[in-house]
Amino acid sequence: MYKYFFLSILALAFLGCHTGKQATLNKASGNPIFPGWYADPEARIFGKEVWVYPTYSAKYEQQVYFDAFSSTDLVNWKKHPHILDTAAVKWAHKAMWAPSIVEKGGKYYYFFGANDIQSDAEKGGIGVAVSDKPGGPFKDYLGHPLVDKFHNGAQPIDQFVFKDVNGQHYLLYGGWRHCNIAKLKADFTGFEPFNDGTVFKEITPEGYVEGSFMFVRGGKYYFMWSEGGWTGPDYCVAYAMADSPFGPFKRIGKILQQDAHIANGAGHHSVVQWPGTDDWYIFYHRRPLTETSGNSRQTCIEQLFFDEKGFIKPVVLTVEGVKPH
Repeated sequence: MYKYFFLSILALAFLGCHTGKQATLNKASGNPIFPGWYADPEARIFGKEVWVYPTYSAKYEQQVYFDAFSSTDLVNWKKHPHILDTAAVKWAHKAMWAPSIVEKGGKYYYFFGANDIQSDAEKGGIGVAVSDKPGGPFKDYLGHPLVDKFHNGAQPIDQFVFKDVNGQHYLLYGGWRHCNIAKLKADFTGFEPFNDGTVFKEITPEGYVEGSFMFVRGGKYYFMWSEGGWTGPDYCVAYAMADSPFGPFKRIGKILQQDAHIANGAGHHSVVQWPGTDDWYIFYHRRPLTETSGNSRQTCIEQLFFDEKGFIKPVVLTVEGVKPH
């Protein structure tokens, strides 16, 4: 009798372990992908890890540091707190926003906005920090902003560093409904003029407000941006396609917007391609239906799909998120 009882217990234990393993395999990321108020996420793949660098979503005076998050499977995330703060950037004192990061020569360069300047007379703009590791700590690279003036009407915020297929890095940035592109020097200390002598070229498409992003697929340049007001129900992401990073970019349409049954204010995103595949993911922020504060934003993920002509299919907001990769 005891023999059969013991065997039954072993069988149940095995079944429990097997079921637990299956549950782990089938687990999804969930949305949000990590706790806390975070917005404007930029995702990058470094080695075998996916890194997400968001804005800490709070009042401007409280936005004095950045956290980062890393994962090997898109599901389980590790927090890296305070990878950069105003103690390391003497000219920054508030509104540290929308980081963009690239690796070059074994160094990690972290581009960020600070101070929310409203005119050329104010101190702030887009800065650069550097570290030997993707998780920091980062320190100020230049000792002053990389961009500290309004060029072509673009507020110096919402920077994105784009590496072209030929290895050239460009800075895309801009708020106040204007977007510029500029050719970065090889050491990221400044800019190289274009052939016509200009440094900042405006590439603003119809509907652009902020949050520029660019990637290449199938030989086409996909330029994406956020429209509407960041605290309102009209916040969304639209895109255009062209044959070069300079456009011209003609607006195609929205691909990400809020869902009244899921969340509000979906926008300010980034996109990554899983190496060696045609699997694409979009990281973005949104506001829970229960929240009314503009700063109550969470970072989420969905899979991004294309049709047979290369156009982006509208993103479906989910609670489940994505499966492990």
